[in-house]
Amino acid sequence: MQRSFLLVLLSVGFTAQAMAQHAAMSDEELLTKLKGAAPAEVLDHATILNMAPDGKTKVVREGNNGWTCMDPGGAPMCGDKGAMEWAQAWQTKAAAPQKLGFIYMLKGDDGTSNTDPFAHTEAPDNNWVKTGPHVMIVGGEAKSMMQGYPRDPKANPDRPYVMWPGTPYEHLMLPVK
Repeated sequence: MQRSFLLVLLSVGFTAQAMAQHAAMSDEELLTKLKGAAPAEVLDHATILNMAPDGKTKVVREGNNGWTCMDPGGAPMCGDKGAMEWAQAWQTKAAAPQKLGFIYMLKGDDGTSNTDPFAHTEAPDNNWVKTGPHVMIVGGEAKSMMQGYPRDPKANPDRPYVMWPGTPYEHLMLPVK
């Protein structure tokens, strides 16, 4: 995966919004936090990104398997190349790519709006949902996979559902426990 692409992605998105809400952590703390966020086979050979104290993204370790792992604001995750392209589009409000992407979040998340891809805090009208351990299938090619899954704004996070339904960034959430 191209290093410059990843740095652009994180500098415009995750670092500016989610990661800025949390204090920078050491590389060792990050590596500890990432354990269990994805299968060891993925994590052990992935590119690892962290935020430096100056707010800039840095590469902790170059990977060789096409996966990138990070902790954007308390949600440890690993995404493949398609997922990283989708995340860049979401963070920059660009057109979502057609390419299929896959994200591991096996430690769950701290919660997000199920209807507003850009909400940062819970509000009465944004259908906040907290999903435990899960994987995500993202990108335009995932749309055909979403047929038949619930698109309810008040999703049940214990069952598969479509997050951000009706937006360009809708994706399939698949709880794993």
